[in-house]
Amino acid sequence: MNRRNFFKVVAGTGALVAVSPFILNQRLFADDGSLYQAYEKVQLVDAAGNPIKASALKKEVNYVFNYPHVSTPCILLNLPKATERDVTLKSEEGQSYVWKGGLGKDKSIVAYSAICSHQLAHPTPEDSFLQYVPTSGKTMAYKSGGVIVCSSHLSAFDAGSGSKRVAGPAAQPLASIVIEIAADDTIWASGVLGPDKFHDYFTAYKPELKQFYGGRKAAKEVVKFTAKTVTLSEYSKQIIQY
Repeated sequence: MNRRNFFKVVAGTGALVAVSPFILNQRLFADDGSLYQAYEKVQLVDAAGNPIKASALKKEVNYVFNYPHVSTPCILLNLPKATERDVTLKSEEGQSYVWKGGLGKDKSIVAYSAICSHQLAHPTPEDSFLQYVPTSGKTMAYKSGGVIVCSSHLSAFDAGSGSKRVAGPAAQPLASIVIEIAADDTIWASGVLGPDKFHDYFTAYKPELKQFYGGRKAAKEVVKFTAKTVTLSEYSKQIIQY
């Protein structure tokens, strides 16, 4: 079979079926409008190297891991209820893709790139302007909690709807991290769904990448095998939230 006629990504599961996609800028655009890029499949582990179990994720806690590059932070959440399903989202260029929904027993586990789609604010070892605000919390960015908020410019994203933008100046959702939950309850990351901001991030934060990762070349290395996953308060010394 021609490889160009082989792949379609079903977001959230990583499953593949035939749809005749075409390649543009090293990303996979399927005929149904989905936008996906596969990376190394890696297992999420804790600081001691033990596998993270889906059933052990606490509700509404911000967990952070770096993927698909060693310097690109992601947010992992176990939401308080099942997410929406089959949500159609659009990039700022108008390209459509479909986010299939949360995983796990309650269909509530999701993962997103933690690089804001507006002006690239993100968690660092020093501080974080981006985090999920629990449903019981308050934020200046939105009428209620239960959203991911970038406090840099008060953009808000609906974590239960594929990180659809619901407030603020951001023009598109956060990119989704495609995760899988194995039969043994372990969690794996395998790709990115939706338009990411990695190129802009690597260009904009050269001094930071040198400080924390030894330079842009090292920061762009692809994560392999495992990704250390910790709470946001462990990842960043200071959390800024308005």
